Amino acid sequence: MKQSIVHIALVVRDYDEAIDFYTKVLNFTLIEDTYQPEQDKRWVVVAPPGSTGTTLLLAKASKAEQEAFIGHQAGGRVFLFLNSDDFWRDYNEMKAKGVRFVREPKEADYGTVAVFEDLYGNRWDLLQLNKGHPLSI
Repeated sequence: MKQSIVHIALVVRDYDEAIDFYTKVLNFTLIEDTYQPEQDKRWVVVAPPGSTGTTLLLAKASKAEQEAFIGHQAGGRVFLFLNSDDFWRDYNEMKAKGVRFVREPKEADYGTVAVFEDLYGNRWDLLQLNKGHPLSI
């Protein structure tokens, strides 16, 4: 048997502001932006540059109980992990574009890591796994 996680839904306030952040600040690729008239919503999918794995589905909050989770999908914990082939290139570019890092870079047993927040406050690890790590790129 073979399975994979295709999308992770990320609740956002507005499609266009989320697309701008992910494509212009984090350099993600816009994979799909399709209007679904039967549900009056858009199907918006982005992915890190060069990625062939899991994508983010940017899902606009459509009711009050969903809005409460914008920026808090993991209750303040790191929610998503962005693996890089060049940590310092990406870290410096993100800093230059105004990305807020809440934990500065450090060397760990598994690689280099820093924690940043997306435009809504969700926490992410930016990391570069050491060569030889099963998930290094």
